[in-house]
Amino acid sequence: SEAYDWKARLYPQDWVRESKEGYKQSDLASQCHHRYKIYIEGSAWSVSEKYILACDSVTLLVKPHYYDFFTRGMFPGHHYWPVKEDDKCRSIKFAVDWGNMHMRKAQDIGKKASEFVQQELKMDYVYDYMFHLLTQYSNLLRFKPEIPKNATELCSEAMACPRDGNEHKFMMESLVKRPAETGPCAMPPPYDPASFFSVLKRRESTVSRIEKWESKYWRKQNQTGS
Repeated sequence: SEAYDWKARLYPQDWVRESKEGYKQSDLASQCHHRYKIYIEGSAWSVSEKYILACDSVTLLVKPHYYDFFTRGMFPGHHYWPVKEDDKCRSIKFAVDWGNMHMRKAQDIGKKASEFVQQELKMDYVYDYMFHLLTQYSNLLRFKPEIPKNATELCSEAMACPRDGNEHKFMMESLVKRPAETGPCAMPPPYDPASFFSVLKRRESTVSRIEKWESKYWRKQNQTGS
């Protein structure tokens, strides 16, 4: 605001114009030079979370309402910094000031997030996830799908070949060229109640500890008039 610097920079985006110009001003890869990156949902799930996490920047993650399939494998304070949904400005300023005072720890959070994306979200793992997801979903179906009349069969190459640049490169890299020599990964058994509670407790205790740091920070700021 004009009265106070909350240590965040927000830029308006004309998505209609961007779509016409090829998204030149909203290329997420070119924004990876920032020390911190804010992830916040719009009116629904957002595709940008994994790209922000892959930047090596500290991801300031505003408490989400929607979850990606990989989100629950990440932990606050380890892969990202949690930001309060109902007090974003103060929460973001504290996160930035904390990170600037603890540079090595902040860099480690950014590095852990990018390593998670690169190692745990490999296309082989994504395909395994899709296989298990579709298999379980198909078990719920009560009808037999039929190919509609006049339907046109498309091969994978028909989708990838017309593309240009990196889009073509990445689509070809992820193209299934032959049957796999090994089966998909085996699904681990569900958490037992004690293990599941332990995961939730770890996440909640970390968020609670960070919120206590934040409250202490703002009490000190108010006392000094900063």
